Amino acid sequence: MKLKKIAYYLSLPLLYLIAWLPFPLLYLFSDFLAFILFRVVGYRKQVILLNLKNSFPEKTVDEIEKITRNFYRNFTDMIVESIKMLCISKSEIEKRFTLKNPELINNYHDQGRSIVAIVGHLINWEWGCLVQSISSSKDSIVIYKPLKNKYYNQLVYNMRTQFGAVLVPMKSTLRKLTEYKGKPYILLLAGDQYPGKGEGVYKTSFLNQTTYVHLGTEKTAKMTDSAVVFGDIRRKSRGFYEVTYVSLIDKPQNTAPGEITELHVRYLEKIIRESPDTWLWSHRRWK
Repeated sequence: MKLKKIAYYLSLPLLYLIAWLPFPLLYLFSDFLAFILFRVVGYRKQVILLNLKNSFPEKTVDEIEKITRNFYRNFTDMIVESIKMLCISKSEIEKRFTLKNPELINNYHDQGRSIVAIVGHLINWEWGCLVQSISSSKDSIVIYKPLKNKYYNQLVYNMRTQFGAVLVPMKSTLRKLTEYKGKPYILLLAGDQYPGKGEGVYKTSFLNQTTYVHLGTEKTAKMTDSAVVFGDIRRKSRGFYEVTYVSLIDKPQNTAPGEITELHVRYLEKIIRESPDTWLWSHRRWK
C-alpha cells in the first residue's frame, strides 16, 4: 500500500503539469507520446494487431498498419484529454463537446421516464460523461469499475463527478437504482466490456468473432422500464466532439430475450466499421 501511495504522490505533479498545458501543446505532447508507444515501446502492439486482423480479415497488411498507427494517436489524445479533466472548466467542455439532440433525453424525462444510455470505448467517452452531467436537469448516473489503487481511484472519481455526475461502482448498481425509484435519471453504461463467461452473459458474433456480452443493460432497462439509447460519439476535429443519442428501444418490457443486447452490439459494430481507429483495440476483448 505504501508503494501505491508513493507512486501516486510522485506522479501527481506531472499529471497537473500536463493538465495545465494549453491545448496546442497538449496535442504536441500527445503526438510525442503516440510515437513513443507505437515506434519505441510497442505498447500492446501484438494485442492490437491480433484484434484488428481477426476483426477485419478482408483488410490488407497496409490497411491494418494504417489503422494501428491512427489508433495510437487517438489513444494518446484520449489519455491527455482525460488528464485535462483535472483542470478543465465547464465552459471549455461545453465548447468542445456538443450534444446534438438533448431533446430526445429531455422528452423522456418530461414523461417521467428514465433512460439507459449505452456508449462504447470510442474516442473520448470521458468527456461525454462530463457534458451529459452538465446538460441534463436530471441526475446522470455513471457506472464504473473502481481502480485497484485507491489513491488514483479517488482522483478519477473527483474528475468524473466534478460537474454533478453520480458515480456508482458496478457492484452497487442495483442498490443505487432502488434509491432512484420514481425519479427520472439517465444511466450511462459501457456496453463493450469483457464480462467473462457464465450466467448473465449473452453469446453473439461481433466483428467476425464469437463474443460474450454482459446482459446488465438489457436487464436494467427491463427492470426499470427505461428507454434505451446509444450515445454515438464522433470527432468533428481534433479536440472537438459531438454526441447524437440514437433511440434503440422505447418499450423494453415488450422485447424478446437478447433483443436489446443485439441492438446495441450491432450499433457499436457499425460505428467501429466506419471509424476503426477510434475503438480501444488495446484491451483483451476476446479472451
